[in-house]
Amino acid sequence: MQKQLIECVPNISEGRDLNVINTIANVVKTVEGITLLDVDPGQATNRTVITFVGEPEQVIEAAFLLIKKASELIDMRKHTGEHPRFGATDVCPLVPISGISLEETAKYAHKLGKRVGANLKIPVYLYEKAAKEDKRKNLANCRAGEYEGLAKKLSDKNWKPDFGPEKFNDDVARTGATAIAARDFLVAYNVNLNTTSTRRANAIAFDIREAGRVKREGNPITGKKVLDKNGEPVRIPGKLKAVKGIGWFIEEYGIAQISYNLTNISITSMHEAFDETCKAALERGLRVTGSELIGLIPLKAMLDAGDYFLWKQNRSLGISESEKVKIAVKSLGLDDLKPFNPNEKIIEYVMKDHKKQLVNMTLIDFADETAGESMAPGGGSISAYVGTLGVALGTMVANLSAHKPGWDDRWEEFSKWAEAGQAYKNKLLALVDEDTNAFNKIIAGFRMPKNSEEEKEARSLAIESATIYATEVPLDVMATAYESMEVMHAMALNGLQNSLSDAGVGALCARTAVYGAYFNVRINAKDIKDRTVADDLLERAQAIYNDTIALETEIINFINEKI
Repeated sequence: MQKQLIECVPNISEGRDLNVINTIANVVKTVEGITLLDVDPGQATNRTVITFVGEPEQVIEAAFLLIKKASELIDMRKHTGEHPRFGATDVCPLVPISGISLEETAKYAHKLGKRVGANLKIPVYLYEKAAKEDKRKNLANCRAGEYEGLAKKLSDKNWKPDFGPEKFNDDVARTGATAIAARDFLVAYNVNLNTTSTRRANAIAFDIREAGRVKREGNPITGKKVLDKNGEPVRIPGKLKAVKGIGWFIEEYGIAQISYNLTNISITSMHEAFDETCKAALERGLRVTGSELIGLIPLKAMLDAGDYFLWKQNRSLGISESEKVKIAVKSLGLDDLKPFNPNEKIIEYVMKDHKKQLVNMTLIDFADETAGESMAPGGGSISAYVGTLGVALGTMVANLSAHKPGWDDRWEEFSKWAEAGQAYKNKLLALVDEDTNAFNKIIAGFRMPKNSEEEKEARSLAIESATIYATEVPLDVMATAYESMEVMHAMALNGLQNSLSDAGVGALCARTAVYGAYFNVRINAKDIKDRTVADDLLERAQAIYNDTIALETEIINFINEKI
């Protein structure tokens, strides 16, 4: 069963005192199983975005402790800042990451809100998916009037908090209120402008954001508001869905920004918001100079941005992940105001454990590890890595072909082959470590106790299961390496002819990967007790081996003829 993971992104109303910020953020580390991913303070906004992740119960425990600590160290009576806010912990959204639905996450938001209201005596408003009524789904409604209007809000029966005190007493004056939500992944994203004018930044924000602007008679700024039959202002919608935005001046940087909340990046992506802002700015005589990411972002959003800008340049999309991230950073100007470190800003990179992975070793370290006394990594991992090198060569030829002068009308053809090559490369790289992991599972099975009949039976089942898996992994290497040969074949036939030898070496590497993994399938299959399973695996391996030899022969014969 997939582990349930929730991300929590509390925003606290302190962005200047690092001692206070770190004391509040570090309290989440006291909860076992919680990983603190990011602490992103802003001086001008006087606000810090904290991001941590873990299983649901641990997350709401950590969130409670953080809200408690913030209420002790932040006095809202003294707070000033550019960002809308009404509490020491202003917002505390819970975001489903894996193994849990948004609806289930909302139940944890309710549980956290109830505890904060009852134990900490802080007014709590539930918003987004956790909201108990439609008008509270929008955070802007819950936070309307901000801290300065909180006393009036609490006295309004229509805005009674979902949990906690209903009167503006001395304690509430100090802590303010907290908004707690369950929501989809939100990207807090600021776009930088070459102006100091908040009014002009707001004008662009109104062009872009979903809510748009209020329709007025005559002058679009000072004219009388146009009202509908219910007396509500008529709005002119903005260009992009699932986008909230306002303009502000950031004294720290000396520029105006448009601050966006991208509430659903599958509807409006970061790069779409950036490009539309660039267009709107130019129409108003302004220029976008870059952008700023607040908090963390999923890897896919960065790769999608890289693909988008590569496509606009008529460049191959089949480049490495790291290069795509670099293209995204430069194209969006994410390093305009300060350095952008992908390992600190991309969720998957922050959470990744590099320490024990073979594929993250240097070439020398990998060779030394292979040459050591341990039985792993062995022939299976080496076969997967040889296959990786093979398809990497085929991908290189595809990318070179996409850039060949005179072949501009064929760049999409070669880009698709390069993308296919990257996919094969990534799968084979994963199999480098997986083959060693599979071998280690067999060793773990043999180390299980065997002091009783029950223990002996459990040990025997574990060894059998691990042996089958250790046979399936090299079979996967065989299949992937064989399939990857389509890239080298296509490049030999249609790619850059000066790189025929590279396509040939790639095909030879793929063939070697298949042959080597075939050895591993056969040697592991002989220890499988269920011979029906073993024979099926061997039959499939033999078929892949035969197909590989035939395709290799075809590719090499063609190359020899051409050379």
